[in-house]
Amino acid sequence: MKLDFHVSRFNWAGGSFGIGPGVSRIARAAEDIGVRALSFMDHFFQIEWAGAAEDPMLEGYTALGFVAGVTERLRLRLLVTGVTYRPPGLLAKTVTTLDVLSQGRAELGIGAAWYEREHLGLGVPFPPLAERFERLEETLQICLQMWSGNNGPYAGKHYQLAETLCVPAPVSAPRPRIMIGGVGEKKTLRLVAQYADACNFFGEADFVAQKIDVLRRHCDTLGRDIREIEVTAFLLPQDGWTADNVLRQAETLAGLGVAATMLSPEGPDPAGWLESLFGPIMEEFEGIEPRGL
Repeated sequence: MKLDFHVSRFNWAGGSFGIGPGVSRIARAAEDIGVRALSFMDHFFQIEWAGAAEDPMLEGYTALGFVAGVTERLRLRLLVTGVTYRPPGLLAKTVTTLDVLSQGRAELGIGAAWYEREHLGLGVPFPPLAERFERLEETLQICLQMWSGNNGPYAGKHYQLAETLCVPAPVSAPRPRIMIGGVGEKKTLRLVAQYADACNFFGEADFVAQKIDVLRRHCDTLGRDIREIEVTAFLLPQDGWTADNVLRQAETLAGLGVAATMLSPEGPDPAGWLESLFGPIMEEFEGIEPRGL
């Protein structure tokens, strides 16, 4: 079982001057104990379930660039990029730059975006949901074209690019991995089946199993082997975070076919929390084998 670490809050840092050193310590601690990937949210305001909008929030790709500079092995992604926040060509160029400078550690996590308040607050267009999904599919197509060596034009309903030039090319071969976030059964999981290398679910085991079944049906319709898609899911606190709870939950998810789990830090010392919880059990955790797909 692989472990990814998702940092969604920065109020533990004690203010702006503490965020940089704190993120650096988290990233290095994660890398040292064997965490595979570190992710941030792609938001400009803190989201409501995690805190107040006025709580500190970093621009995601700038933050990932910082983490790339203080680590050597951690994979780097946003969970997930909002499709509305950047034009697709610029997004592909941004992820490519991160991939080149990190020597092939960047991934594209992407979704349809949802947080209207920050769009309105910072003047970012917020089209209706159906249009956001159309833009999401076109963005995926544009990124794939820019990473394919095809420098020609792209003509879609919402985006028109005269040249899809992307030089230097990504270091990742054949391209950066794509993770599509979200659990919508009609649109999101169909896009996962068609375009993604990975997906992510947040919920109890029964919920995850249901979404995997839906994803399998989409894959069958498209003629794709579901085993080509890495299924990831969040670990949830089960009566608190303990080694036994973590290992038991990872075993349950592995039985559904989940190959990588994620969790977010707790408390005022995220790096210390991660080290104390996973340091003693990481070898046993990594020995859990996914099965069931």
